[in-house]
Amino acid sequence: MEKRVRLRFAPSPTGGLHMGGVRTALFNYLFAKKHGGDFILRIEDTDQTRYVNGAEEYIINALKWCGIEPNEGVGFGDGPHKPYRQSERKELGIYKKYADKLLEGGHAYYAFDTAEELDAMRKRLEAAKVAAPQYNSVSRQNMRNSLTLSEDEVKKMLEDGTPYVIRLKVPRNEEIRFHDVIRGWVVVNSSQVDDKVLLKSDGMPTYHLAHIVDDIEMQISHAVRGEEWLPSAPAHILIYRYLGLEADMPKLAHLPLILRPDGQGKLSKRDKSGLPMFPLDWHDERTGESYVGYRESGFFPEAFVNMLALLGWNPGDNREIMEKAELIENFSFERVNKSGAKFDPDKTKWFNQQYLRKHTDEELANALMPTLEKNNVKADKKFVVEFCRLIKEKAHFINEFYDLGTYFFTAPTTWDEKVITKKWNDTSKVTYTKLNKKLAATSDWTHTGIQKIFDDAGVELGKLDMQLVRVLVSGVAGGPQLFDMMALLGKEECTKRISTALNALK
Repeated sequence: MEKRVRLRFAPSPTGGLHMGGVRTALFNYLFAKKHGGDFILRIEDTDQTRYVNGAEEYIINALKWCGIEPNEGVGFGDGPHKPYRQSERKELGIYKKYADKLLEGGHAYYAFDTAEELDAMRKRLEAAKVAAPQYNSVSRQNMRNSLTLSEDEVKKMLEDGTPYVIRLKVPRNEEIRFHDVIRGWVVVNSSQVDDKVLLKSDGMPTYHLAHIVDDIEMQISHAVRGEEWLPSAPAHILIYRYLGLEADMPKLAHLPLILRPDGQGKLSKRDKSGLPMFPLDWHDERTGESYVGYRESGFFPEAFVNMLALLGWNPGDNREIMEKAELIENFSFERVNKSGAKFDPDKTKWFNQQYLRKHTDEELANALMPTLEKNNVKADKKFVVEFCRLIKEKAHFINEFYDLGTYFFTAPTTWDEKVITKKWNDTSKVTYTKLNKKLAATSDWTHTGIQKIFDDAGVELGKLDMQLVRVLVSGVAGGPQLFDMMALLGKEECTKRISTALNALK
């Protein structure tokens, strides 16, 4: 019988959820939803020394904002496999039961080495020019563990409460093969794999044991995680094998890295691209550093998710704008790239612009109203709706609207210096004074009516410079279509502004 599709996102509450983590959650979510399965949030808090207050709540809130909510797990409702925090599961003795089974089978051992002894081992191996010093099938022979000590010595140390860890006993020279849904078959020699710590001295399991136990207990069908976990996968395969659970293990999928814009290295939370690296604002209490979020920067969650989905995955065609339902329908791990995906800041803003344009002018106006109120701008709702229609083509974010079009609400007191220097001459005042009189006399103040005045005036006064007229009206050199802008501002306001500019300019 085919295993029910169940995927988990299992972050550690050691900081804010970076956008790379959100992408991992997203790919889990899309696959689960496509196959009518479950998407679970599990908190892997086995490393209590790195626990950060507020991180768990941040993860939950970030997933909610992105609209990729689990249907089971921490913050989203209990399912049949609670609890979903590993620290709580440890109290039930679940992990120790599996560690004991590995010990009984001769596939794990007690290691009593102190921090000083481990440090001395590393230095000894480095001095011997060992490229990657590690606790493995060779080095363990010179360490204090239940493989080198007598049975009586081990028994006495355990009875005396000597601190220990339980390590995986990795064979010395054995081929380990496993299949990755994204990368195909992977083959690694066990000589490259270290003896992972499975259970720490405080009884808390490490990631290597805990996630395997939880994936089995929670009947996870696919374990999806970042590429950085690929070197640890052979050890995990051995753990499944030694527990007699290899046939029940989830299918593995290791996602490619998200690379910096220049393609040189992994994207960092301190990247200088100018765009956020976190979905929501995050303050790191350990370092005192604060990071701006996509939400607070004005991104639509749909745009953020759409952008993330295409970082390392494609639908098989040229589509770029895809709603969540479309992403779910088309997603597969077979179309996830093996190589890293470059983060493109400009493209990211472009995605938001496309979603901005999907909103109605009224929706945009409603979103803009708090900004106008904050700036003490009193404007008719109908005027604001029309303003949004004109300005949205120039903006990537709603929070840019006001700055891009301040002149719609406040008459200019300065005029673009470059345009005036280049285009204002001895005859300009006469020409545009006559134009202004014609504008004041018209009764058809519409786009078409204004355009006719300019066409007729051009015959009589000579060629008119539209950019100069724009500067006289708005103070700036660029913006929405000139006649649309003037039609919205109204005849009285436009002629008044042109008159003020003409009086101010020499």
